[in-house]
Amino acid sequence: MDRRDLDWYIDKAVQILVFVGGVSAILLIIGIFVFITKEGAGFLTTTFDAKEFFTSPRWRPTSEHNPTYGALALIVGTASITGLAILIAVPFSLGAAIYIGEFATGKTREILKVLVELLAAIPSVVWGFIGLSIMNSLIIKLFDVPVGLNVLNAGVILGLMAAPIMTTIAEDALKAVPDGYREAAEALGATRWQVIFKVVLPAAKNGLVAAVLLGVGRGFGETMAVLMASGHSINLPTSVFDSVRALTATIAAELGETAVGSDHYRALFTLGIFLFLITFLINLTADLVLRGIRKK
Repeated sequence: MDRRDLDWYIDKAVQILVFVGGVSAILLIIGIFVFITKEGAGFLTTTFDAKEFFTSPRWRPTSEHNPTYGALALIVGTASITGLAILIAVPFSLGAAIYIGEFATGKTREILKVLVELLAAIPSVVWGFIGLSIMNSLIIKLFDVPVGLNVLNAGVILGLMAAPIMTTIAEDALKAVPDGYREAAEALGATRWQVIFKVVLPAAKNGLVAAVLLGVGRGFGETMAVLMASGHSINLPTSVFDSVRALTATIAAELGETAVGSDHYRALFTLGIFLFLITFLINLTADLVLRGIRKK
Protein backbone atom coordinates (compact mmCIF):
# COMPACT_ATOMS: atom_id res chain seq x y z
CA MET A 1 0.00 0.00 0.00
CA ASP A 2 1.52 3.30 -1.09
CA ARG A 3 1.30 6.65 0.64
CA ARG A 4 -1.60 7.86 -1.54
CA ASP A 5 -3.81 4.89 -0.65
CA LEU A 6 -3.01 5.26 3.04
CA ASP A 7 -4.01 8.95 2.98
CA TRP A 8 -7.27 8.03 1.23
CA TYR A 9 -8.17 5.46 3.90
CA ILE A 10 -7.29 7.89 6.68
CA ASP A 11 -9.43 10.59 5.06
CA LYS A 12 -12.38 8.21 4.73
CA ALA A 13 -12.00 7.02 8.33
CA VAL A 14 -12.01 10.61 9.61
CA GLN A 15 -15.10 11.42 7.49
CA ILE A 16 -16.95 8.41 8.90
CA LEU A 17 -15.89 9.29 12.45
CA VAL A 18 -17.12 12.88 12.11
CA PHE A 19 -20.38 11.69 10.53
CA VAL A 20 -21.00 9.15 13.31
CA GLY A 21 -20.22 11.78 15.95
CA GLY A 22 -22.66 14.26 14.42
CA VAL A 23 -25.46 11.72 13.96
CA SER A 24 -24.96 10.26 17.46
CA ALA A 25 -25.34 13.73 19.00
CA ILE A 26 -28.66 14.21 17.17
CA LEU A 27 -29.85 10.72 18.13
CA LEU A 28 -28.86 11.35 21.75
CA ILE A 29 -30.97 14.52 21.92
CA ILE A 30 -33.92 12.75 20.31
CA GLY A 31 -33.46 9.81 22.71
CA ILE A 32 -33.49 12.13 25.74
CA PHE A 33 -36.68 13.82 24.55
CA VAL A 34 -38.35 10.47 23.83
CA PHE A 35 -37.36 9.17 27.28
CA ILE A 36 -38.72 12.11 29.27
CA THR A 37 -41.86 12.21 27.09
CA LYS A 38 -42.44 8.49 27.65
CA GLU A 39 -42.06 8.85 31.41
CA GLY A 40 -44.32 11.91 31.57
CA ALA A 41 -46.95 10.66 29.09
CA GLY A 42 -48.97 8.89 31.79
CA PHE A 43 -49.41 12.15 33.71
CA LEU A 44 -50.13 14.18 30.56
CA THR A 45 -52.90 11.82 29.42
CA THR A 46 -54.59 11.25 32.78
CA THR A 47 -53.95 13.66 35.67
CA PHE A 48 -52.63 16.70 33.81
CA ASP A 49 -54.77 19.85 34.07
CA ALA A 50 -53.32 22.66 31.98
CA LYS A 51 -55.19 25.38 33.84
CA GLU A 52 -53.98 24.16 37.23
CA PHE A 53 -50.46 23.47 35.98
CA PHE A 54 -49.87 26.94 34.50
CA THR A 55 -52.00 29.15 36.78
CA SER A 56 -51.87 27.60 40.25
CA PRO A 57 -48.94 28.25 42.61
CA ARG A 58 -49.82 25.22 44.76
CA TRP A 59 -47.29 22.44 44.15
CA ARG A 60 -48.39 19.73 46.61
CA PRO A 61 -47.88 16.40 44.84
CA THR A 62 -47.44 14.45 48.09
CA SER A 63 -50.74 15.47 49.68
CA GLU A 64 -52.73 12.37 50.69
CA HIS A 65 -56.21 13.85 50.26
CA ASN A 66 -55.84 16.50 47.55
CA PRO A 67 -52.57 16.42 45.57
CA THR A 68 -52.12 19.50 43.39
CA TYR A 69 -49.66 20.07 40.57
CA GLY A 70 -49.57 23.83 40.08
CA ALA A 71 -46.22 24.87 38.58
CA LEU A 72 -46.81 28.63 38.39
CA ALA A 73 -44.62 29.40 41.44
CA LEU A 74 -41.85 27.21 40.02
CA ILE A 75 -42.04 28.86 36.59
CA VAL A 76 -42.09 32.38 38.06
CA GLY A 77 -39.25 31.50 40.43
CA THR A 78 -37.12 30.23 37.54
CA ALA A 79 -37.95 33.27 35.40
CA SER A 80 -37.22 35.76 38.20
CA ILE A 81 -33.82 34.23 38.98
CA THR A 82 -32.88 34.01 35.29
CA GLY A 83 -34.11 37.54 34.57
CA LEU A 84 -32.07 39.04 37.41
CA ALA A 85 -29.05 36.97 36.37
CA ILE A 86 -29.24 38.32 32.81
CA LEU A 87 -29.59 41.91 34.07
CA ILE A 88 -26.40 41.39 36.07
CA ALA A 89 -24.48 39.38 33.47
CA VAL A 90 -25.17 41.44 30.33
CA PRO A 91 -23.34 44.67 31.36
CA PHE A 92 -20.34 42.77 32.73
CA SER A 93 -20.19 40.39 29.77
CA LEU A 94 -20.47 43.10 27.11
CA GLY A 95 -17.99 45.31 28.96
CA ALA A 96 -15.48 42.45 29.23
CA ALA A 97 -16.02 41.47 25.57
CA ILE A 98 -15.50 45.06 24.39
CA TYR A 99 -12.33 45.46 26.43
CA ILE A 100 -10.86 42.10 25.36
CA GLY A 101 -11.83 42.52 21.70
CA GLU A 102 -11.22 46.24 21.16
CA PHE A 103 -8.71 47.48 23.73
CA ALA A 104 -6.61 44.65 25.16
CA THR A 105 -3.60 43.52 23.13
CA GLY A 106 -0.89 40.87 23.27
CA LYS A 107 -0.43 39.02 26.53
CA THR A 108 -3.11 41.03 28.31
CA ARG A 109 -5.76 39.77 25.89
CA GLU A 110 -4.57 36.17 26.13
CA ILE A 111 -4.47 36.24 29.93
CA LEU A 112 -7.98 37.71 30.14
CA LYS A 113 -9.36 35.12 27.72
CA VAL A 114 -7.81 32.32 29.78
CA LEU A 115 -9.26 33.79 33.00
CA VAL A 116 -12.74 33.97 31.44
CA GLU A 117 -12.46 30.33 30.38
CA LEU A 118 -11.29 29.33 33.86
CA LEU A 119 -14.29 31.14 35.34
CA ALA A 120 -16.55 29.04 33.12
CA ALA A 121 -14.82 25.86 34.36
CA ILE A 122 -15.78 26.38 38.02
CA PRO A 123 -18.26 23.60 38.98
CA SER A 124 -21.80 24.72 39.74
CA VAL A 125 -21.71 23.15 43.20
CA VAL A 126 -18.79 25.45 44.07
CA TRP A 127 -20.88 28.44 43.02
CA GLY A 128 -23.65 27.02 45.20
CA PHE A 129 -21.28 26.89 48.18
CA ILE A 130 -20.36 30.54 47.55
CA GLY A 131 -24.04 31.50 47.53
CA LEU A 132 -24.78 29.43 50.64
CA SER A 133 -21.83 30.42 52.80
CA ILE A 134 -20.72 33.86 51.58
CA MET A 135 -23.58 35.58 49.72
CA ASN A 136 -26.13 34.44 52.29
CA SER A 137 -24.51 36.22 55.25
CA LEU A 138 -23.48 39.18 53.08
CA ILE A 139 -27.07 39.85 51.93
CA ILE A 140 -28.37 39.54 55.50
CA LYS A 141 -25.85 42.12 56.75
CA LEU A 142 -26.15 44.57 53.84
CA PHE A 143 -29.94 44.60 53.46
CA ASP A 144 -31.03 43.62 56.99
CA VAL A 145 -33.25 40.76 55.85
CA PRO A 146 -33.92 37.57 57.83
CA VAL A 147 -32.87 35.18 55.06
CA GLY A 148 -30.11 35.61 52.48
CA LEU A 149 -31.10 32.66 50.32
CA ASN A 150 -33.39 34.36 47.85
CA VAL A 151 -33.84 35.65 44.30
CA LEU A 152 -31.01 38.18 44.73
CA ASN A 153 -28.54 35.55 45.91
CA ALA A 154 -29.39 33.04 43.18
CA GLY A 155 -29.53 35.79 40.52
CA VAL A 156 -26.05 37.08 41.36
CA ILE A 157 -24.57 33.58 41.42
CA LEU A 158 -26.29 32.60 38.18
CA GLY A 159 -25.23 35.89 36.56
CA LEU A 160 -21.58 35.14 37.38
CA MET A 161 -22.01 31.63 35.97
CA ALA A 162 -23.61 32.85 32.72
CA ALA A 163 -21.15 35.72 32.19
CA PRO A 164 -18.20 33.67 30.81
CA ILE A 165 -20.13 32.03 27.95
CA MET A 166 -21.78 35.35 27.10
CA THR A 167 -18.40 37.10 27.12
CA THR A 168 -16.82 34.50 24.84
CA ILE A 169 -19.61 34.60 22.25
CA ALA A 170 -19.89 38.40 22.38
CA GLU A 171 -16.13 38.74 21.89
CA ASP A 172 -16.30 36.41 18.87
CA ALA A 173 -19.12 38.52 17.43
CA LEU A 174 -17.09 41.72 17.83
CA LYS A 175 -14.05 40.04 16.28
CA ALA A 176 -16.17 39.02 13.26
CA VAL A 177 -16.79 42.68 12.35
CA PRO A 178 -14.44 43.48 9.42
CA ASP A 179 -11.53 45.79 10.23
CA GLY A 180 -12.52 47.86 7.21
CA TYR A 181 -15.53 49.16 9.14
CA ARG A 182 -13.30 50.46 11.91
CA GLU A 183 -10.76 51.93 9.50
CA ALA A 184 -13.45 53.72 7.50
CA ALA A 185 -14.98 55.23 10.63
CA GLU A 186 -11.58 56.36 11.93
CA ALA A 187 -10.80 57.89 8.52
CA LEU A 188 -13.94 60.02 8.90
CA GLY A 189 -12.63 61.35 12.21
CA ALA A 190 -14.54 59.12 14.66
CA THR A 191 -13.02 58.54 18.09
CA ARG A 192 -12.33 55.06 19.47
CA TRP A 193 -15.55 55.04 21.50
CA GLN A 194 -17.58 56.38 18.58
CA VAL A 195 -16.23 53.59 16.39
CA ILE A 196 -17.29 51.01 18.99
CA PHE A 197 -20.75 52.37 19.76
CA LYS A 198 -21.71 53.67 16.32
CA VAL A 199 -20.11 51.03 14.09
CA VAL A 200 -18.87 47.87 15.81
CA LEU A 201 -21.77 47.20 18.20
CA PRO A 202 -24.51 47.74 15.57
CA ALA A 203 -22.64 45.49 13.13
CA ALA A 204 -22.30 42.75 15.78
CA LYS A 205 -25.82 43.08 17.21
CA ASN A 206 -27.00 39.64 16.04
CA GLY A 207 -24.05 37.93 17.69
CA LEU A 208 -24.60 39.92 20.88
CA VAL A 209 -28.28 38.91 20.92
CA ALA A 210 -27.24 35.28 20.46
CA ALA A 211 -24.84 35.60 23.40
CA VAL A 212 -27.64 36.91 25.62
CA LEU A 213 -30.02 34.14 24.50
CA LEU A 214 -27.45 31.45 25.26
CA GLY A 215 -26.96 33.06 28.67
CA VAL A 216 -30.72 32.81 29.24
CA GLY A 217 -30.61 29.14 28.25
CA ARG A 218 -27.74 28.60 30.68
CA GLY A 219 -29.79 30.20 33.42
CA PHE A 220 -32.92 28.14 32.81
CA GLY A 221 -30.96 24.90 32.82
CA GLU A 222 -28.85 25.44 35.94
CA THR A 223 -29.69 23.19 38.90
CA MET A 224 -27.27 22.79 41.80
CA ALA A 225 -26.26 26.42 42.36
CA VAL A 226 -29.89 27.58 42.14
CA LEU A 227 -31.00 24.83 44.53
CA MET A 228 -28.43 25.93 47.11
CA ALA A 229 -28.78 29.72 46.74
CA SER A 230 -32.51 30.35 46.15
CA GLY A 231 -33.93 29.12 49.47
CA HIS A 232 -35.94 26.39 47.72
CA SER A 233 -39.28 27.74 48.93
CA ILE A 234 -42.48 27.50 46.86
CA ASN A 235 -43.43 31.14 46.64
CA LEU A 236 -44.56 33.81 44.16
CA PRO A 237 -41.85 36.45 44.69
CA THR A 238 -42.78 40.08 45.25
CA SER A 239 -39.19 41.28 45.72
CA VAL A 240 -35.65 40.08 45.17
CA PHE A 241 -35.44 39.19 48.87
CA ASP A 242 -38.06 36.44 48.64
CA SER A 243 -37.03 32.80 48.61
CA VAL A 244 -38.20 30.85 45.56
CA ARG A 245 -37.96 27.41 44.01
CA ALA A 246 -36.85 26.73 40.43
CA LEU A 247 -38.03 24.04 38.02
CA THR A 248 -34.66 22.32 37.81
CA ALA A 249 -34.17 22.42 41.59
CA THR A 250 -37.60 20.85 42.13
CA ILE A 251 -36.78 17.94 39.83
CA ALA A 252 -33.37 17.41 41.43
CA ALA A 253 -34.69 17.55 45.00
CA GLU A 254 -37.81 15.41 44.61
CA LEU A 255 -37.08 12.80 41.94
CA GLY A 256 -34.88 10.60 44.11
CA GLU A 257 -37.55 10.31 46.83
CA THR A 258 -40.51 9.61 44.55
CA ALA A 259 -42.03 6.21 43.81
CA VAL A 260 -41.34 5.20 40.21
CA GLY A 261 -44.53 5.27 38.14
CA SER A 262 -46.52 7.44 40.57
CA ASP A 263 -48.31 10.63 39.52
CA HIS A 264 -45.69 12.65 41.38
CA TYR A 265 -42.90 10.87 39.48
CA ARG A 266 -44.58 11.50 36.13
CA ALA A 267 -45.37 15.13 37.05
CA LEU A 268 -41.66 15.75 37.59
CA PHE A 269 -40.97 14.40 34.11
CA THR A 270 -43.68 16.74 32.80
CA LEU A 271 -41.71 19.60 34.35
CA GLY A 272 -38.69 18.20 32.53
CA ILE A 273 -40.58 18.21 29.21
CA PHE A 274 -41.60 21.83 29.74
CA LEU A 275 -38.05 22.82 30.68
CA PHE A 276 -36.60 20.91 27.71
CA LEU A 277 -38.93 22.72 25.29
CA ILE A 278 -38.12 26.15 26.74
CA THR A 279 -34.35 25.66 26.59
CA PHE A 280 -34.63 24.08 23.13
CA LEU A 281 -36.53 27.11 21.80
CA ILE A 282 -34.03 29.52 23.37
CA ASN A 283 -31.04 27.69 21.90
CA LEU A 284 -32.77 27.30 18.53
CA THR A 285 -33.43 31.04 18.42
CA ALA A 286 -29.78 31.76 19.28
CA ASP A 287 -28.64 29.34 16.56
CA LEU A 288 -30.91 31.00 13.97
CA VAL A 289 -29.53 34.40 14.93
CA LEU A 290 -25.95 33.13 14.54
CA ARG A 291 -26.84 31.61 11.14
CA GLY A 292 -28.09 35.02 10.10
CA ILE A 293 -24.68 36.46 10.97
CA ARG A 294 -22.82 33.87 8.89
CA LYS A 295 -25.04 34.53 5.86
CA LYS A 296 -24.23 38.21 6.07
